[in-house]
Amino acid sequence: MAAERIGRRGVTAALGTVAAGTVAGTVLGEGGARADADERPFRADPRAAGTGRPNFLIIIGDDLGWADLGCYGAPRIRTPNLDRLAREGVRFTDAYSAAAVCSPTRFALYTGRYPGRLRGGLEEPIARPDELHGIPPGHPTLASLLRGAGYATAMFGKWHCGFLPWYSPLKSGWDTFFGNLSGAVDYYSKISSTGADLYEGEVPAESLEYYTDVIADRAAGFVRDHRDRPWLLNLNFTAPHWPWEAPGDRAVSAEITARVKAGDGRALRHADGGSLATYTKMVEALDAAVGRVLRALRDSGRERDTFVLFTSDNGGERWSYQWPLSGAKGGLNEGGIRVPNILRWPARIRSRQVSHVPVITHDWTATILEAAGIRPAASHPLDGHSLVPYLLKGAPPPERDLFWRTRAEGAVRRGRWKYLRRQDGETLHDLAADPREQADLAARHPDVLRALRGRWQEIDRELLPYEG
Repeated sequence: MAAERIGRRGVTAALGTVAAGTVAGTVLGEGGARADADERPFRADPRAAGTGRPNFLIIIGDDLGWADLGCYGAPRIRTPNLDRLAREGVRFTDAYSAAAVCSPTRFALYTGRYPGRLRGGLEEPIARPDELHGIPPGHPTLASLLRGAGYATAMFGKWHCGFLPWYSPLKSGWDTFFGNLSGAVDYYSKISSTGADLYEGEVPAESLEYYTDVIADRAAGFVRDHRDRPWLLNLNFTAPHWPWEAPGDRAVSAEITARVKAGDGRALRHADGGSLATYTKMVEALDAAVGRVLRALRDSGRERDTFVLFTSDNGGERWSYQWPLSGAKGGLNEGGIRVPNILRWPARIRSRQVSHVPVITHDWTATILEAAGIRPAASHPLDGHSLVPYLLKGAPPPERDLFWRTRAEGAVRRGRWKYLRRQDGETLHDLAADPREQADLAARHPDVLRALRGRWQEIDRELLPYEG
């Protein structure tokens, strides 16, 4: 089969498999355990209808591994609130972050576009204040578009899309912000590698309580207080990102804070600390915090018409449980970019469902805008594809390629096929049969390899080049 004839359908047909975008999901955890034996394949309910414009609650975990939740097979971590959220909606087995590290994925979510379309999106991640590195205030964002349509907008937690005085959530469409601008803070002192990092709007603030709880309480308060018009709430946890501090670990916090203040630039990374037990407590504290926000939503009477999305900004790292995936945060193997992804919208989507459709961060931007009845800015066309026809109308999922690029690696997923490129060569993997990406099928399927390499190069040419 000639390379130029290999299209999306041709590639998936090369092994006689299903059409692109309908790949069967992989096993979940030890023994392939599932959280709910009654979970059924996703099917849209076109007859369902809401009572008005939905609210949007987007919850992001930080460096949470694909299998760190009970509903994804975690053998030891207990996450009853997120497991319940999955039972009440749809769980995606093949969901991806737009990038392998924090900042670029957030760029994709907020802009709906590939991170590499903006200079700041090339940073992996943004490490320090710089006028060049951030989402430009004039760029349309999910928040600015929703706010322009009458939505109240708020963000609590991690921003990581540029520093003051040039960038902040308030400059990009959020009415309310309480959180940190950098990539990580100490959970008690709120110190970061660039100094104290906690803001109320754009004004420095102070809190010495456990950060996961602090931002969850703020989010719960927002939900309780905003009942008169629709809202967008971004709840961006830093958990379970380092430093490895569980609730009550004030002595660990004091030590790390002292080291940071003394000039130890590596202290916050906490390479000399942490444990599986601590990590478990951090994830379970995240789950409990999510539970408090969801209870506030239920008590507000707006639960039925609220679109709740839970995900992670990239794959897990040091202590994460990701079986059967290989790789971790920072790389483009599945463990670095495949993430837990749960959607609940009681008014429009049935409970106890699972979808094996590949989706990626910026698809959710397009989906949310369409669900709200808002057109994207014509000046900044989206790279994500709306899932509304699939989720609400019973249409087939969108046929498109998922694309990733880092300074060191590149990848494309088309249906069951995944193409990986590194400085030492290229590989091709059949994710349906080999989610660990151990079998390189490049020599056996050269036409598929050429087609996906060409697609990667085509998208790469549209983006800004890396410097240096």
